[in-house]
Amino acid sequence: MSNQTLEVSIIIPVHNGGASFRRCLASLAEAAPAPAEIIVVADGDTDGSAQFAEKFAVKILRTSVAAGPARARNLGARAAQGDILFFVDADVVVPPDAIAQIAEIFHRAPELAALIGSYDDMPAARNFLSQYKNLLHHYMHQTGNPDASTFWGACGAMRREIFLELNGFDESYLRPCVEDIELGYRLKQAGHRIRLCKELQVKHLKRWGIASLLQTDFFQRALPWTRLILRRRQIINDLNLKMSSRLSVILTYGFIATLAGVWWWPGFLGMAAVFGLLLLFLNNSVYRFFQRKRGFWFALGTVPWHWLYFFYSGLAVAIAGAGHLFTHRLKAETIQRSSASNPAGAAGK
Repeated sequence: MSNQTLEVSIIIPVHNGGASFRRCLASLAEAAPAPAEIIVVADGDTDGSAQFAEKFAVKILRTSVAAGPARARNLGARAAQGDILFFVDADVVVPPDAIAQIAEIFHRAPELAALIGSYDDMPAARNFLSQYKNLLHHYMHQTGNPDASTFWGACGAMRREIFLELNGFDESYLRPCVEDIELGYRLKQAGHRIRLCKELQVKHLKRWGIASLLQTDFFQRALPWTRLILRRRQIINDLNLKMSSRLSVILTYGFIATLAGVWWWPGFLGMAAVFGLLLLFLNNSVYRFFQRKRGFWFALGTVPWHWLYFFYSGLAVAIAGAGHLFTHRLKAETIQRSSASNPAGAAGK
């Protein structure tokens, strides 16, 4: 069997993609070999992204209103003809050999259901937060378990028949969120394999600012991801959820508490220093990675942002956990009241 037997369909959801989307399509036009098809799903765009896509040899699907990338990807997948569905975000540049890599991997591993790639270590936006955020994502994937625990919609491929068997992405996620992670969990639960292919790397074009970073990390990742974990009652030891990250959350709160306690007792300063040193030691590998890539002062500048990440991750766990307990208790009380108001029916069950 040759690699060309497996046809790859690229699916790109886009909502007002702007210049980044144009660069994404331009990169795909240089793919060698070319994919079987490129399907652009214009998710209620108002900036002319769909009209721009008409300049390329792509199939364009349009929705009248923005319903989120989960629904857009599903629409594209149902229209696709290829054996492999390659999901790409509208703000990434794809290397020319990506299609060849994907076809080769699936050809050599017929038992493989899906694969995910990684951001590269040369983010397009040059401001500090964009470099920090995208390099941290690159580091997480490059140090992750090759036997992946979940899926990634920015650069992820899946066998079409398996995607359709699982009914694709959960369309209840109306905004970019954890719809790809949720699908990956269902894939693993069904007994399928997902591979993290560290050599398959795309360039992220997004420019991160303070507001966009905090909003995305907290409201679109940490909170819904924690809720998903609580619903599934299962936590993995990989990527952002490694044991070292969970310990770092605890240490961060210990650092903040003891630092605040200095107001009442100066002795807490020593304890804060211990927590800080433990945080530095536990995350030494990522800070050394930042130093290798961008130098000492850049690495030093990432430390407070990294610790802030641990802070709001812990806050998300607390908020989502409290909401989960409240909902569980409310359901239990509702069942109890229902049983009390209908004792005969309850006894007959």
